[in-house]
Amino acid sequence: MNTFRVRCSALGKVMTSPRSKSEILSQTAKTYVEEQVLLAKYGIVKTFNSRYTDKGNLVEDESIKLASEVLELGFILKNDEHFSNDWVTGTPDVNTASLILDVKSSWDATTFPFFATEIPTKDYYYQLQGYMWLTGKQKSLLVYCLVNTPIDMVQDEIRRAHWNANLLEESLDLIDEVQKRHNFDHIPDNRRVKVFEVERDDEVIEQIKERVELCREYYETLYNFL
Repeated sequence: MNTFRVRCSALGKVMTSPRSKSEILSQTAKTYVEEQVLLAKYGIVKTFNSRYTDKGNLVEDESIKLASEVLELGFILKNDEHFSNDWVTGTPDVNTASLILDVKSSWDATTFPFFATEIPTKDYYYQLQGYMWLTGKQKSLLVYCLVNTPIDMVQDEIRRAHWNANLLEESLDLIDEVQKRHNFDHIPDNRRVKVFEVERDDEVIEQIKERVELCREYYETLYNFL
């Protein structure tokens, strides 16, 4: 049996607090562990796809380029190196000599955190702590980027809008509305990048380590049961 480790992108799940003090792990954490047991034991994979994640994957390089220009980071590329220790694994989006970048591409302007003063999702905080732990970095940036939706996806959205409106004939007004919803060229570049700085916290990393070890005990119990 392979040693159980948690992906940094899933640390938010295992770090959720249980509802009752008598429980060791939250139901969210247990569900994640159960999925990993089924994957390791029987190759059962839980897949998740959405247009939101599809866009993120398609525009990742463009978002990294926008972030590097606005933040004046110089020439940076997407990181392909995978890191692992005895507790966690992960592949940061960007790994420079001094910091980690995790880049999130917003679906549209309504999901972009223009006015947020704190990280919108705590899960990303734990993800970045994991990345800094793996790479030895002391500083990381969570960077939201607002870039145009790829044309093919916009065409899909136009078809979806016509379907939802029960329209058999093309509506030029509806087409224009959808296209405008997914084009952000009129917004200055510096307003299309939102940065949240996260410093390494070794106490949080110790908490992550302890929680992963509890998850590992649950994992081993389930694995041996099946």
